[in-house]
Amino acid sequence: MPAAAPTATTARLEARISIDLHATLKRAAELQGRTMTDFVVSAVQEAAQRAIEQSEIIRFSLADQECFANALLAPPEPTPALQRAFARRQKLLKPE
Repeated sequence: MPAAAPTATTARLEARISIDLHATLKRAAELQGRTMTDFVVSAVQEAAQRAIEQSEIIRFSLADQECFANALLAPPEPTPALQRAFARRQKLLKPE
């Protein structure tokens, strides 16, 4: 019976960089007592996480924050259309 192919647990990333940047990365890694690969992977991971967080976080101005808080603390009365929508939803979810 043939052996199952090993599952890859890593992926390769290649990049062309200038000699100056290479030297800078190497020096920074050495200063932290890390391999250059470990240093680069860590830095890229942190940058990626920041980019994702920045795209997912909603930032409000102070006025927007106050408006949002007020809407949560004192929501307006539901309109007739919203009341009808809730009633239709309740009928759909009601078990028979």
